[in-house]
Amino acid sequence: MAETGPCGPCSEIHFDRGAELSEGPHCLPDHSEHCPRWLEVWNLVFMESEQRADGTRVPLPMKSVDTGMGLERLTSVIQQVSTNYDTDLFTPIHTAMRELLGHDPEVFEAERFSYQVIADHSRAVTFLVADGVAPANDGRGYVLRRIIRRAVRHGRLLGRREPFMDVTAGVVIDVMKGAYPYLDEQRARILKVIHQEETQFARTLETGTSHLEAALAPLTKTERTIGRRPESLPEDTPVLPGDVAFRLHDTYGFPVDLTVDMAAEYGVRVDREGFVAAMAEQKARSRKGTKAELARHAELGDLYQAIQRRSGETRFLGYDATTAEGRIVAILRDGMEYQELTGHGEAEVVLDATPFYGEGGGQVGDRGELLEAGGGSALFTVDDTQKPIAGLFVHRGRLHGRLRVGETVTAQVDAERRARTMRNHTATHLLHRALRNVVGPDAHQAGSLVAPDYLRFDYPLDRPLTAAEKTAIEDDVRRIVREDRPVTTVVQPMAAAIAAGADAFFDEKYGEKVRTVRVEGYSLELCGGTHCSASGQIGSFVITADRSIGAGTRRIEAVTGDGADALLRARTDLLERIADKIGATSVDAVPERVAALQDELREVRRRLKAGGGGLPKPAGLVAAAEEVAPGVRLVAHSAAFDSTEQWKAFAKEIRAVMSSGVIAVAFDSDAPQIFVTVSPDMVERGISAVELVKVAMNPMDGRGGGRPEMAQGMGTRRDGVVAALAAIADTLRTAGK
Repeated sequence: MAETGPCGPCSEIHFDRGAELSEGPHCLPDHSEHCPRWLEVWNLVFMESEQRADGTRVPLPMKSVDTGMGLERLTSVIQQVSTNYDTDLFTPIHTAMRELLGHDPEVFEAERFSYQVIADHSRAVTFLVADGVAPANDGRGYVLRRIIRRAVRHGRLLGRREPFMDVTAGVVIDVMKGAYPYLDEQRARILKVIHQEETQFARTLETGTSHLEAALAPLTKTERTIGRRPESLPEDTPVLPGDVAFRLHDTYGFPVDLTVDMAAEYGVRVDREGFVAAMAEQKARSRKGTKAELARHAELGDLYQAIQRRSGETRFLGYDATTAEGRIVAILRDGMEYQELTGHGEAEVVLDATPFYGEGGGQVGDRGELLEAGGGSALFTVDDTQKPIAGLFVHRGRLHGRLRVGETVTAQVDAERRARTMRNHTATHLLHRALRNVVGPDAHQAGSLVAPDYLRFDYPLDRPLTAAEKTAIEDDVRRIVREDRPVTTVVQPMAAAIAAGADAFFDEKYGEKVRTVRVEGYSLELCGGTHCSASGQIGSFVITADRSIGAGTRRIEAVTGDGADALLRARTDLLERIADKIGATSVDAVPERVAALQDELREVRRRLKAGGGGLPKPAGLVAAAEEVAPGVRLVAHSAAFDSTEQWKAFAKEIRAVMSSGVIAVAFDSDAPQIFVTVSPDMVERGISAVELVKVAMNPMDGRGGGRPEMAQGMGTRRDGVVAALAAIADTLRTAGK
């Protein structure tokens, strides 16, 4: 079966498709992969020996038969068709794709390879998504992502620019749902995941393809052959440098596997070793600055371990109190231990017992003060409390007195800050349960932060919450807050907690004994954090944000208590100011007034367009160009273009008039974009379009890339367009000084 492992003689079943398909005397059943006459439909290996690395074989203690039959191959025999892709498992997918493209049978045969790739990959991704795999940058998710991207590229080769894989995946579901009914049950989710991934990749594919083809042009004159494999290229094949492939990957997010496949179609091999070397070089640059830091952390870790071995674990008293006495067992500064420290400066203090909570389980560390025993003068301000190793609480802050190992101090937590943190932590548990109640059980915690001023909660979901879902979650949490339900904690065996239905939080490590936090009749979770004693202490709850932080993962942010009150007050004040600015008679009249203003604006735009008041003349813009630095002229313009083609064409028209200078043209839309070109003489002076786009992306909250002479970026904030153009001008002014 392989070079080593179980093996034995085999028996194969071949189907004779007909003598007319024979290609000569060499066309034997044993060579079916090279001759269309024979089709292997079944293979059986009689496992009786184990092949060892030295070539010897020993009998297996238990013999067996390894059998495998190809469903598609057997289907092709039964249906008497020439290939697997001509069976009714795949032909409906071909038909759907042909209808989308308007291809007749002749075109289909000419483009058969791409059609087969799309059909095969559509089926694969449908089953992967149904099995719970989501597109990602590693593991199973990356396999899914690569399959989708390869299918999308072959769709582009066939001339399809719009999304299509949700259509072909829908056909797969129709074909296979009889045998796999769960496909139809998950239809909406499957098609949505595939559509989103295809749409996101479309922009990367378009940009990366154009740059790759430009890099390949000087290397080869070979006619492109769709389906040509990299391994089939001859030894003297032209080579695309590895650093070029890496730049496509790093700057434009273009997958190297796609670069290898596309280059092969043009008869060019990619220097994979050079690509790996370029990536390693970048990683080395990133690591260079962290080696000393890692060494310092290792030394500190050893020091903390020594303190704990000597003094034992810190006893945490903070569940019941915010002030307690503790004996100093260690004082540290700059990685060194001291028996005594006097004066001022940063330091770390370890006590045998403390009410200060050390950061963990998403909850931030406490702040406060260490006072003279009995509550005297302040000796040390605690800015943070950490647990660098399990069981050891380290108070980090500023010394302004004298501390000596062995002395007792009064540890006093900032009680108000702790109370705010507790409100947010208990609210996080309520949010977790409400989210799962509304969205479904899969919306479990994937990370959290509990701070005094706000909370955030990460969870898996491939779409934003709807307005109705957000309202339902807030309403559910507020209901539990109003009902002022008791919040209780119990320490019990892990098995007992799980049996009681406790939810374990993301990536936490638990011992045999665990602490559970129960909000009566609502939620039960494993948690070591500090909490309210009743849900009513939370006061208020408002979701402030729900946004994507990566493929398939979202983040909710919320505020509670006086933070929520302040937010609602600020929003009310803002709404009243808006009402005043737009001339609404009251806050309730704002929607009606806004609608009237929108109607007026649409009418003005219509009149301008009808009167020829559309885009300004390029010559006029160039004549009014601002000299932002000596010899550096800038044309910066923003407009709601009808299309990306009109947008880029307008920028090119300006460049045709303006031979020297910088041009920045913004596409004002819900997904705003900026296109920047820099003339060659300005590039020689060190001005880069890439750097200008990066500056512009900050106010637009986006990403971009390109070359020194031409770059573009896309943002998510339409209200940042004006600031983005201003940022480009400011950068040029600074560079010119």
